[in-house]
Amino acid sequence: MYTGQTEQSCCLCNHHETVSRLDLPPRAIKLMKNSGSIAWRDVVGTVSIHFCADDWNLIRDLITEMQLNPLGRCNVAQASFSIREDFEALLSDTKPEPDQTAVEERLISTAQKTLAEVDSDPLIEERDHVEALLTLQTLMKLDVISSTKAFDSSLDPES
Repeated sequence: MYTGQTEQSCCLCNHHETVSRLDLPPRAIKLMKNSGSIAWRDVVGTVSIHFCADDWNLIRDLITEMQLNPLGRCNVAQASFSIREDFEALLSDTKPEPDQTAVEERLISTAQKTLAEVDSDPLIEERDHVEALLTLQTLMKLDVISSTKAFDSSLDPES
């Protein structure tokens, strides 16, 4: 039986044919529409959002040209993510709150590297550039990193 993630529809318009996927830190859920009851700290790995062709063009322009974060318009019900298993109820025990720092640091480092090499590396696609900008914009908006630290690829994300 297959239990992996399946492709999701566009997080803006619910269209089933998507052309692009962005992987974001779990904390990004907090900025998405209808996210009030989702425990973002229990997400394992990244949160993927998908866009149809028409919405992708809009999102690309909003992020790259206008520096706007569109996550408030994205419906979290259309996002793809995995929630850790809940053994607390099974074992009648309380587990410590998961730490998302490692995932965030990896995504920050990857985003900074992408932005530093976007003009010189022909293998960096437009999607990679948009994902890097949105990742850093999201973490800045949530006060995880400062704007100075976010866009300075010479800084180590752990400092």
